[in-house]
Amino acid sequence: MIKQIFGKIPRKPSKSSHNNSNGEGGFNDGFSLNSSSNTLLKSNSVSSKSSSSGSVGSRSGNETIAQHYSNQSKKSAPTTGSVMASAAYEALPSFRDVPSSEKHNLFIRKLNLCCVVFDFNDPAKHLKEKDVKRQTLLELVDYVSSVNSKFNELVMQEMTKMVATNLFRTLPSSNHDGRLADMGEPDEEETVLEPAWPHLQIVYEFLFRFVASPEMDAKLAKRYIDHSFVLRLLDLFDSEDQRERDYLKTILHRIYGKFMVHRPFIRKAINNIFYRFIFETEKHSGIAELLEILGSIINGFALPLKEEHKLFLARALIPLHKPKCVALYHQQLSYCITQFVEKDVKLADTVVRGLLKYWPITNSAKEVMFLSELEEVLEATQAAEFQRCVIPLFRQIGRCLNSLHFQVLMKFPHIFFLICDVFCLHSFY
Repeated sequence: MIKQIFGKIPRKPSKSSHNNSNGEGGFNDGFSLNSSSNTLLKSNSVSSKSSSSGSVGSRSGNETIAQHYSNQSKKSAPTTGSVMASAAYEALPSFRDVPSSEKHNLFIRKLNLCCVVFDFNDPAKHLKEKDVKRQTLLELVDYVSSVNSKFNELVMQEMTKMVATNLFRTLPSSNHDGRLADMGEPDEEETVLEPAWPHLQIVYEFLFRFVASPEMDAKLAKRYIDHSFVLRLLDLFDSEDQRERDYLKTILHRIYGKFMVHRPFIRKAINNIFYRFIFETEKHSGIAELLEILGSIINGFALPLKEEHKLFLARALIPLHKPKCVALYHQQLSYCITQFVEKDVKLADTVVRGLLKYWPITNSAKEVMFLSELEEVLEATQAAEFQRCVIPLFRQIGRCLNSLHFQVLMKFPHIFFLICDVFCLHSFY
């Protein structure tokens, strides 16, 4: 009886009944959370008041906590492309030491390991880690060269990510003014070498093997070697390291050959580089390499030539005779010009008039180059096309006879006999 009376007396509410996860006055059941988790749990309970089950609220709170710690771990993880300061950078097992079923996963792990970029400006820094990465890159090159199954999308995505992380960077400011003004090849002492080349060379080799591999499906790879990738690759042609430009030349040529869908875009992008070089900066280290690629491309143009290609000749190639540093790339430029005339002799008039437009007045060395190119054009032309420009051409040749430069004067007899040969007048001499 006494127990029943005391049972009817109202009790003071406990603190735990006010701090429950659902806010519905139920018991806590002894489940306690730390302060940060409890705060997240409260914010989650505001959006779940309509639920009457305490277990639902607890499950939602746990999901929020898991998401919170997941986000925190993502933020604290080292950014791709930066040197890991605290985490250990250790070599992974060799491909020979794992079964075939594990090689695919190991390949991706090695790609991720090589996404860490080291600073080569300080040669004494991270020596062990740099060597580990170099050996890993060499293993990746061997793996790509020997693989006998098609690369899937995940692998190609990771491969292009690793390449982009290592190669695509801001190039150091170059001393174009002093070098290009000399209009000649740079001396050995002026050659700029990339300090990170011990790693970059292997990454370039890896990219070349990947693009050239018969196991690479161009239809899938075009999603990752896309327009953005090609543009950033073209930006690297301004590198002052000749070794890097040689690799870029070979790789871009392979990409042009394999990815037919990218061909118009690549030509347009190269045009834009030429336009900026001619009309704005007159500063670029890779014009000769780009022209060398174009020489091969022009050689493969189908006949009759498209109007697009003729405009490229008139608006980009011929104006490349204008910059003072034309000597750095004139051999490749002359080859491209001659290819156009051999493809379509009607373009000889356009080429000759373009040469006359940019003919040097006081630079005898440049004049010798123009005369040499004129010889090649005349060898490929015919009388009907030559007659259109014969008068302005003879006027310029007459001025050359007044030159004090012996090499200019020595060019005249050969050009004269070429002109006679074009008009079938050689029998009179």
